[in-house]
This record gives sequence, C-alpha cells and structure tokens, in this order.
Amino acid sequence: MSVQLNHTIVWCRDKEKSAAFLTDVLDLPGPTHYGPFLVVELSNGVSLDFYETTDKISPQHYAFLVGEEDFDESFDRICSRGIPYWADPGKKSPGEINRHDGGRGVYFDDPDGHFMEMITRPYGSGD
Repeated sequence: MSVQLNHTIVWCRDKEKSAAFLTDVLDLPGPTHYGPFLVVELSNGVSLDFYETTDKISPQHYAFLVGEEDFDESFDRICSRGIPYWADPGKKSPGEINRHDGGRGVYFDDPDGHFMEMITRPYGSGD
C-alpha cells in the first residue's frame, strides 16, 4: 500500500496574513489560490491549504524538517522579527533551541496560535 500526505487544511482568521507569515519565515514560494484556499506548497509535495473561518480555531501542530543552512536563515528571520520561540513543546525553555538527535529544533506560534516547529533532524534519527 502506498500512502502519502497530500495536503491539510490550516484554519485561520486571515489566509493572506497566515500564509505570508509561513512563507516569509521558511522562505517558501508565494502561495497560490485554489478555490477558497490559499495554498503553500512544501518541497516534498505536501501543501498547507489556508482556509478562513470566524469559528473558534483549535491550534494544531505543524513540524517542518529543514536543512542546516535553511534553519540558520529561518531562525535569523524569527529572531529579527521578534517572534517568541521555545526549545520545547511545553514552552518551558523560552529563547532557546533544542539539539535533539544531533540536530537543532525550535518551536514558535503562527498568527492564529498554531504551534510551528522547525527541526534539522527527524526525531529518533541520530546521536
């Protein structure tokens, strides 16, 4: 059986703002429109489809595997924009990054409270 994640909906208040936040921080290509969605394509073929709602948004967690140089560049953007970040999902280590599996990782919130994570090594992959 071959199963791959193709896309997921990211609920938001303002799809332009939310998609721009993610594409800016991660230096991704600009989003495209597809029906009511604003679509952000990732390099592995998965897309995040931003969809506006006025209902309560339940924060979700999105983790992005990035290269070492990409981490440096994205982390610089996080810092220069004053975006709060943490080394852990419990937000107990503010202003720090983690070094799990011999890589680096950081957590930060998007404009709608979704909990974003950027890592350079998959969990369980190393040292």
